[in-house]
Amino acid sequence: MVRAGKYARVERERRFLLAGPPDAAAVTVTRVISDRYLEGTRLRLRRAEFADGRCEIKLTQKVPVSRPGAVQGLITHMYLTPAEYDVLSPLPARVLSKSRLSVPPLGIDVFDGDLRGLVLAEAEFGSDEDALRFVPPDTCRVEVTDDDRFTGGRLVRASRQELLGWLAEYGLQPEDTQP
Repeated sequence: MVRAGKYARVERERRFLLAGPPDAAAVTVTRVISDRYLEGTRLRLRRAEFADGRCEIKLTQKVPVSRPGAVQGLITHMYLTPAEYDVLSPLPARVLSKSRLSVPPLGIDVFDGDLRGLVLAEAEFGSDEDALRFVPPDTCRVEVTDDDRFTGGRLVRASRQELLGWLAEYGLQPEDTQP
């Protein structure tokens, strides 16, 4: 059983593959995200830059659970100052870059680098019941909530060829299929 504690909360989300990015008119907020997955830990250092010049920096610990469904595990966030980020950012890490587009109720990630062409939507929930009741929009091609290959901790280690193979399994092929 996964239970929230004094500092950690239960993370409930469902993930979906999209064929492409959403229509720009539907996007309410855009931010460019750089995630540094610190080697040998369950920690992620995130820097999110908003179009209006704001920057949000946080250190996150994710403790995953191995069970199907929306409960991903426990998550703890700590917000940092730019100076604190500068102290932690030199630590060995694998980096994942993406743009997050808010299209309520979804956060839609459009990935860069070796993961270009991957468009992954997430919906977060406050209860198991809400997660079960959620009906994804038609733009969601396939649900990958139970496919751990589409978690940040796994994607940050994926090669271009692996990604293309995974997407092909779901009948998706990015426009740019260069290895």
